[in-house]
Amino acid sequence: MMKYEKECRELIELVGGKKNIRNLVHCATRLRFSLKDSKKAEKNKIEKLPNVLSVVNSGGQYQIVIGSAVADYYGTIQVLLGANNNSEEQKGKWSINYIFEVISGAFSPLIPAMAGSGMIIALLTVLTEFNLLSYDSSTYAILSAASNAIFYFLPIFLGITLAKKLGGNMFVGGTIGAALLEPSFTGLIGESGMNFIGIPLEVVNYATTIFPIFIAMTIYVYVDRFLKRIIFRDIQLFAVPMLSLMILVPLTAIIFGPFGTHVSDSLASGVMFLVDNSNVLSGFIIGGGMTFMVMLGLHWGFTPITLENLTRLGGDPIEGMAVAAVFAQIGIALGFFIKAKKQSKMRALAGPTAITGLLAGVTEPIVYGIILRYKRLIPIVAISGGIGGAINGLTGVTMNAYVFHNVFSMPVYTPTFGYLMGISASLISGGLLAYYFGVKEDEMTDFHTNAPLTEVNERHEKENTLVHSPLTGQVIPLEDVEDDVFSSKIAGEGVAIIPKEGEVVAPFDGIVVMVFPSKHAIGLKSKHGNECLIHVGLDTVNLEGKYFESLVSAGDEVKQGDPIMTFDREKIIAEGYKITTPVIVTDPSSVEKIRYTNDTKQVTPDSILFSIDE
Repeated sequence: MMKYEKECRELIELVGGKKNIRNLVHCATRLRFSLKDSKKAEKNKIEKLPNVLSVVNSGGQYQIVIGSAVADYYGTIQVLLGANNNSEEQKGKWSINYIFEVISGAFSPLIPAMAGSGMIIALLTVLTEFNLLSYDSSTYAILSAASNAIFYFLPIFLGITLAKKLGGNMFVGGTIGAALLEPSFTGLIGESGMNFIGIPLEVVNYATTIFPIFIAMTIYVYVDRFLKRIIFRDIQLFAVPMLSLMILVPLTAIIFGPFGTHVSDSLASGVMFLVDNSNVLSGFIIGGGMTFMVMLGLHWGFTPITLENLTRLGGDPIEGMAVAAVFAQIGIALGFFIKAKKQSKMRALAGPTAITGLLAGVTEPIVYGIILRYKRLIPIVAISGGIGGAINGLTGVTMNAYVFHNVFSMPVYTPTFGYLMGISASLISGGLLAYYFGVKEDEMTDFHTNAPLTEVNERHEKENTLVHSPLTGQVIPLEDVEDDVFSSKIAGEGVAIIPKEGEVVAPFDGIVVMVFPSKHAIGLKSKHGNECLIHVGLDTVNLEGKYFESLVSAGDEVKQGDPIMTFDREKIIAEGYKITTPVIVTDPSSVEKIRYTNDTKQVTPDSILFSIDE
């Protein structure tokens, strides 16, 4: 019998059965299902399964947080599903969920560039408003180019990300987008009597547009597949992209472009009609519901409309209302921070997550780490977000550049007074409601003081598992890790280390229970039965083992200080990955017994990170 076979069979049924699973991948802690219909998944029952720590439905993926047993679950599920149930050929079966998944997959890689560019716009707004920089200066022109480039060339970037998501060649996709911005094509804008081999043609400006390239890429992937079936393999290298470009660029210029432009105009006009006719109600619904849209991944559906509004109207009222949801979440975290005792787990969680929300606009740790853990907070975040959203709707607040909602982005919202009234109302109401009504008395364990130990109890040392540092480097709190599952401690309790060297050693005497296939993570069990996961880097599963070398195998016995892994620190960083390494206790029975024994920031393999009491 396969390991976890019973649990995996039950899990497959609870996500809707084999036929509901489009695709399955995994990382060091999470099973990432792509489901045809996520509504068929029974979240409450899934969370009660052994080893399941949490369920997150986000970004088009139904993520089930397993922890150190994830590889065993994945392997067992793969066998139970069979090869045909996890293939990419499932892609292309269009549904509402799949459309949102495609939108998410297209925009997710671009969000950092878009958010960074938006913050430059905010900076330029401040500098020009206070006459510190002139619109006519070369400095302004260069910074303006930096802020506008991602939006102006959006058809190119979306051509790349959409083609990759849908299964085509991403550079051919980008070339199709680039053709719409090429000077020979843009030079035809405004000219009359244009045609393509006799077919009438009306050329418009496709810079910053979204829907035309979405339509073009959807058709492109089918053209690409068809051409690969009928063209000899020996000449596919040049023939398939050549014919794809010759077919798709004219079709986009003649049909897809004008049609997509009409669709985008209609959607933007429809949304604006609703906002104009019921701005308070629209604000209450968007501000109150945006938190739940983010949880479900539905917020991506607004992104194309938002970008169209920014291009055509100069401002977007949707995000002007949705910003209230972010500050409602931050208010809840602040309310819990004030309510919790010093040195309690809740204060350690709520404080950093509130700061992250305020400074960066990233509130997933608040949503998944706090709001979903305390059910009373669900109506509170809806009410407080709705209040601020209604105020912003009433005062006509718009977001005038694509930014993350944080304290630094205030200059891009107008009118400023309405914006401040709305976010203040959400922040204050969220904090007060969370403080007074957000948690039941019998749920306040994490609010009580849990002072860390400053020295090891020598009398019990032999009975405890002493977890030494597996690395030489700098210790940071787990809450500061830029990964929602680790920072919210869903995967387990512990700390993180920013390594200075590329060698990992065993943190205690025990056995190796798991070596991740991509070699970036290792699970160990101490002689007392405590399980620990060492996860080198964030999202380094994507490197597929490159730059990592495992020195042990599952089942090997190790002594504290034995080398178990090496990695090329510089090359991983050069690839754009963070090398922050969580060291966490993954078995729930041991989490409550952790006692922190090290107050220093710099550690070596001789340093004790924490002990696990027996």
